[in-house]
Amino acid sequence: MLILRSSPASPFGRKVKIAAAVLGLSDKIEIVAADTNDAAEPLRQQNPLGKIPTLVLKDGTTLFDSRVIVEYLDHLAGGGRIFPTGEARFSQLRLMALADGLCDAALLQVYEVRFRPEANRDSAWVANQAGKVSRALTALEISPPSISATPLIGEIALACALGYLDLRFEGKWRADHPALVAWLDAFAAKVPAFEATRFKG
Repeated sequence: MLILRSSPASPFGRKVKIAAAVLGLSDKIEIVAADTNDAAEPLRQQNPLGKIPTLVLKDGTTLFDSRVIVEYLDHLAGGGRIFPTGEARFSQLRLMALADGLCDAALLQVYEVRFRPEANRDSAWVANQAGKVSRALTALEISPPSISATPLIGEIALACALGYLDLRFEGKWRADHPALVAWLDAFAAKVPAFEATRFKG
């Protein structure tokens, strides 16, 4: 049994969980919660960076981060399932990079509020991160990706990024991005794992 160290609200952990479901591997993975703020957390031995998600293999070795883990899961499933071959691979890698970057910028905004006293917060820095999210959403709204017969990794990553904006930013992105809202609704209808992995806490 593989062990996925993650947390229920992590968009990157969610990406791994959805990928596993799409690939038919969910029953081969045990999900074990991790507290990245706990100095005694075994995660810090499993991943020197102390970050989630981290995948513990059967022999005790580990893989991280989410981009590496999902490619490993695709390999376990025979390859070429959620990572296409040829030129299509690079369009999906680009989409994943954009979605993951959007997530990173959103997370940094959340962390600024969660971990830094209000008097020490840098409003210009927060605005810079918000600008990254805004520009990514604008680019995606102009040209939303298709949804493949078997959802590909860029599509999965984008759904998780938008889901994170719903969770932490009250879905405010939706008002100005109707094409992306329709895209996410279509993805959720096609991929039951999207709803199944939604954080409800």
